[in-house]
Amino acid sequence: MEADLFTAAAEERREKDPSSVPLAVRMRPRTLDEVAGQRHLLRPGSPLRRLVAGRSGGPAGPASVILWGPPGTGKTTLASIVSNATDRRFTELSAISAGVREVRAVIEGARRAVGTHGRETVLFLDEIHRFSKAQQDSLLPAVENRWVTLIAATTENPHFSVITPLLSRSLLLTLEPLTEEDLRELVRRAVTGERGLGGAVTLPEETERHLLRLAGGDARRALTVLEAAAGATLEEGATEITPAVLERTVDRAAVAYDRDGDQHYDVASALIKSIRGSDADAALHWLARMVEAGEDPRFIARRLMIAASEDIGLADPQALPTAVAAAQAVAMIGFPEARIILSQAVLALALAPKSNSAILAIDEALGDVRAGRTGPVPAHLRDSHYAGARSLGHGASYVYPHDLPGGIAAQQYAPDAARGRRYYRPGRHGAEARYAEVSERVRARLAGERPVPPQAGETAPTGPGTGRPDAGNARPGETPGDAGAR
Repeated sequence: MEADLFTAAAEERREKDPSSVPLAVRMRPRTLDEVAGQRHLLRPGSPLRRLVAGRSGGPAGPASVILWGPPGTGKTTLASIVSNATDRRFTELSAISAGVREVRAVIEGARRAVGTHGRETVLFLDEIHRFSKAQQDSLLPAVENRWVTLIAATTENPHFSVITPLLSRSLLLTLEPLTEEDLRELVRRAVTGERGLGGAVTLPEETERHLLRLAGGDARRALTVLEAAAGATLEEGATEITPAVLERTVDRAAVAYDRDGDQHYDVASALIKSIRGSDADAALHWLARMVEAGEDPRFIARRLMIAASEDIGLADPQALPTAVAAAQAVAMIGFPEARIILSQAVLALALAPKSNSAILAIDEALGDVRAGRTGPVPAHLRDSHYAGARSLGHGASYVYPHDLPGGIAAQQYAPDAARGRRYYRPGRHGAEARYAEVSERVRARLAGERPVPPQAGETAPTGPGTGRPDAGNARPGETPGDAGAR
């Protein structure tokens, strides 16, 4: 970055008084090897490695990149490393304050630098999603002709916020939220490092866990909270940052929640059972506990998708699409906005009519298969498309249902060992009530009988397999972790 008198004065002040610079800035990595996380973007030969090296690599020049990721994942840090490591001109603009005029001035300066000194320019444009289409259009000639190598940063999906021509001329690099291990390494380095707190305070494990939960994968947030808590601790004449000090600093209680322990599974189980019990308020309470503790929103969304089929099913056929849409939106957005999407999904599922017929049906069918009630595929259902199949009798007596009135053919579909077995027992709540009459009528037609309309007030069949699954035990298809998370 080109220095001026103000930049030099600021650097001198930083050296004399480190506290004048935020901890998050002081701890900003100076080399790619110091970067926490994002290993998938920092492999040898990666676009970022080539930008930092400052070499064109022969006929293949450096590519412009768009860095997409949540706040605090290292977008500005990576650009800063490029500015310090490369011998190219480095210019920084923010889409919040810059306009077309500023962009054109940078481009014109880059053209002059290339023409007069052969020196390339790297342009870091923060918050590019805030640029209008016209403003983004102004970048195209410079990127196209490589007058500048663009490093653009955004927290929003570039496929929606960046124009297609600019996307096609750049590499899209996705940054992921930092893991707890990444943040732990960063925080410990800040506590003991000379550029950080220099060992003036200590951070017990319990306080550290709460700090990492508060950070939510955001390195900047973790360091900001750490600095505030360290200042409060030192003002009290102490050196150990306690959970109580951390709570006072951020005005948020330390939620009793361990993402790898009992609380993780117990609270998730309480959420799902509250949804199953149609208690929307209780379900929202448990959701809030998980959100406040920094639970992975994707984990919550996965549990909601399972509940949509296990506890609602055909009673509300829109429950599963709602949960799936929520999971997709959460994956794209992340916290804090994801809390709104999860809240909507939890309310929709809690207030939906309930049916567990889907899990009962598949589990009873699996029980028959495991008990050996299988047998060969009936001859008329076997594949008849290959040469010689007809001579073996495959498909010979198959009746094509679409050729019949009503589209139902009275023929055997199950193997002999499972013939007449009933797995699906429709519930009588919500939209599934109509499936009860339909399923009985279809079964009668398949058996060649005249269907009998259901009597008024008829209830669902009872018997083996129709009871409610034990909510406390693992179910087929679940991993031990998932079973505990109900």
